[in-house]
Amino acid sequence: MRPVRTLGAVLAVVAVIFTAGCGGDEKTGDAASGAKTVTVEAANGAVTVPADPKRIVSLSPTHTETLFAIGAGPQVVAADDYSNYPDEAPRTKLSGFKPNAEAVIAYKPDLVVVSDDLNGIVKSLEKVKIPVLLEPAATKLDEAYDEINDLGKATGRTAEAAKLVADMRSSIQKTVAASSKGKGLSYYHELDNQLHSVTSSTFAGQLYGLFGLKNIADEAEKAAGGYPQLSRDYLLKQDPDLIFLADTKCCGQNAATVAERPGWSDLGAVKNDGVVELDDDIASRWGPRLPEFVKAIGDAVQNVQ
Repeated sequence: MRPVRTLGAVLAVVAVIFTAGCGGDEKTGDAASGAKTVTVEAANGAVTVPADPKRIVSLSPTHTETLFAIGAGPQVVAADDYSNYPDEAPRTKLSGFKPNAEAVIAYKPDLVVVSDDLNGIVKSLEKVKIPVLLEPAATKLDEAYDEINDLGKATGRTAEAAKLVADMRSSIQKTVAASSKGKGLSYYHELDNQLHSVTSSTFAGQLYGLFGLKNIADEAEKAAGGYPQLSRDYLLKQDPDLIFLADTKCCGQNAATVAERPGWSDLGAVKNDGVVELDDDIASRWGPRLPEFVKAIGDAVQNVQ
């Protein structure tokens, strides 16, 4: 697995960049030095890619967001069917869940980015000499930052990636520092209207943990791999102070529909406006919009009555 970069290392890179007076639209790193290739340490090992790839295919919504956030959007020729952000992303019928190597190859990519090695897509593309970066779902913040830096190196956007990481860190730290009421409060994070949730060991759970919040799902089903399905009776008994809905798009859930569920109108979170409607995509991705997710948590904590 690629090494985790420290905040000090990231800030050092940013300092060097700005001292040199590099502009945001200029190519940096190996591409600027004239090197023909760069090597990136991804989950599938050391991957050699063109220093300035011109035809990138992204099969991960999170990585599509990152590529555009670091200024590599014009280099992306195709993105998977779930890459719905930003609006200008070249969304196609390509699937990240059931990837088809032939369909990907048809776009003549010089770099493919994936978050899962499904259908043997990595080996299939490597066989035809197409470099593939496997950057899996982050399990902690440092991994999310590291993957952004990986994509920056792979696309000739090292400076832009370093700045994005530094900005994300700063924003998240400021949000957490400004929210002093979270310790001791309990919460429930809803993935769907079948009451599937997340535990504190998951990536999302760790973000809530930044505020000292207590996750009611932690003791519900320890053998569920971090994503237990709660029972209605258990949830009502726990009576969480805050309810975060990450199923507003997929399942049409909101504060009103939650209040209409049998027995839920008596929950403290429902009576005290503690039901938070999240954007499903932002709450499930580990890319540039993470500070928005953290801000939603921080605002909810501050608004607890």
